[in-house]
Amino acid sequence: MCGIVGYVGFQDAAEFLIEGLTKLEYRGYDSAGVACYTDDRIEIRKKVGGIANLTAYLQERPVHGHIGIGHTRWATHGRPSDVNAHPHGDEHNHYVVVHNGIIENFMELKRDLQAKGHVFVSETDTEVIAHLCEELDTGDFLETVRKVLATVEGSYALAFMNRDFPDTLICTKKDNPLIIGLGEGENFIASDIPAIIARTRDTYILNDGEIAVVTAAAVRVIDREGRPVDKKVHHVDWSAAAAEKGGYEHFMLKEIYEQPKAIRDTMAMHIRRDTQEVYFDELGWRPEDLQGIRKILITACGTAYHAGLVAKYYIEQIARIPVEVDIASEYRYREPLTDAATFCIVISQSGETSDTLAALKEAKRLGARSLAITNTVGSSIAREADAVVYTMAGPEISVASTKAYTTQVIALLLLAVYMGRINGKLSHAEEEAIVRDLLAVPEKCHQILEDVDDLKTFAKNYGFAEDVFFIGRSIDYAVAMEGSLKLKEISYIHAEAYAGGELKHGTLALVVSGTPIIALVTQDAVKEKMYSNIQEVSAREAIVIGIGFEDDPELDHFVRHAIRIPRTHRFVAPILAVLPLQLLAYYAAITRGTDVDKPRNLAKSVTVE
Repeated sequence: MCGIVGYVGFQDAAEFLIEGLTKLEYRGYDSAGVACYTDDRIEIRKKVGGIANLTAYLQERPVHGHIGIGHTRWATHGRPSDVNAHPHGDEHNHYVVVHNGIIENFMELKRDLQAKGHVFVSETDTEVIAHLCEELDTGDFLETVRKVLATVEGSYALAFMNRDFPDTLICTKKDNPLIIGLGEGENFIASDIPAIIARTRDTYILNDGEIAVVTAAAVRVIDREGRPVDKKVHHVDWSAAAAEKGGYEHFMLKEIYEQPKAIRDTMAMHIRRDTQEVYFDELGWRPEDLQGIRKILITACGTAYHAGLVAKYYIEQIARIPVEVDIASEYRYREPLTDAATFCIVISQSGETSDTLAALKEAKRLGARSLAITNTVGSSIAREADAVVYTMAGPEISVASTKAYTTQVIALLLLAVYMGRINGKLSHAEEEAIVRDLLAVPEKCHQILEDVDDLKTFAKNYGFAEDVFFIGRSIDYAVAMEGSLKLKEISYIHAEAYAGGELKHGTLALVVSGTPIIALVTQDAVKEKMYSNIQEVSAREAIVIGIGFEDDPELDHFVRHAIRIPRTHRFVAPILAVLPLQLLAYYAAITRGTDVDKPRNLAKSVTVE
């Protein structure tokens, strides 16, 4: 999500900045801009839309210099526009910055700076950084940056320019990637290797909290306390194509491993750091806002529909409001019982899904209030809905959705908690328990993603099966449906998901010796029932791969193979349980030699009925 580049040396900075930003287009963006030091000042050029728009603008209003920073923005705070595009400066462009990530306390900082006379022009959280630099300026560039970093909260990769230091860039990171490219008489900054690979293959990879002072002659790295850091040069031997994928073989695998960050960023938008209370400032609901809701309608397609199925359990059990979940392509054609007492939630990664947009319009025509859950600021669905909650997944390149799904589930769980607190159906203790386990999810995801050898083995052993079944009960059934979709769409294996209790009503006829069955066992309330269902298929000599908690001693007694996930709250379990399913699908596709990122007959954004 977003791309940062920086240059200091002897060549034209703008030329490299455009070149580098173009190499980062795969990350997704909706605006682009550059800033260069020229004629004793910092000049900014930026435009909404593609880099071609920025390039054309630079032909009209060129900017030249030997030092500069650039950025491609994926909108989070504020719609895509020229004004909201990066770079951002203070009122006098004394300090100019580019930023990836989220400044969580930006509203508090902005109010304080406005009270001191600072005038803001954008809707972004990033502009706060530039004004804060000016407010805290000590005359020492590095010291000022360190003071700013001690003040802001959130995740970020940041690159700074200072009008009074025309030969120096400073950059730093926390939870967002940033690298330094090492040249001869020139040095480079980028958020990813493709931006600099044509210029140099020697890099420093910054760690969280490290600050780099970059000039044409040298790069000096210190930690947050100001102590020197001895960085090891990392030589890149990837091809340019591989570099775009961060060294991963496929975008899908890269995006699976990006989930801890995407989840952290999505939670940061809706959990207060000081009180750990769930909030949705963009909604600002009061108890009376929920009193008129007789039912909630959730409508979506594909993976987003499966996120909606998980949300049905969340909202009904936490907020105690009835929920219907409709496939968007079917909703308009069943004469739905939607009226002013219906609250409609639509879910779409792209915000452009044709069927979902049509369902939203129909629900509104019938009188429903509406809310969009989407990953794309300014999309058609975001504009059409009465309110919108954004996920912070960043762009997905692979057709098969992974991090968009998990961030949708995160946003929907937080929304259910928010609703439950407002209408008094959720106790304070239960909210604390859910939030506590949610905050631990990124680290628990890392644990799962660090140990995938068993998943690779299972995929290799069973990747040539013609039929695979997924079973689960309660919320696990909804997760099983997503696991089934992932497997079929990228490996082309026929896969189906069933509620565990439905096996004996027909599906057992399809289970024969050697049939792989993926069984989810993360919901303790139905665990014993689930084990009975596993025994039913085991009696037919099926090969059962069970997914359950690491502290469940019974799992090994009932399944052929066990995949363990860290113990967590029952509502948080779907987020962890889906990771092994994504990886099983991925490695099965590798085993079968299919095109993982571009499966046949499918498109990333479905904009036709």
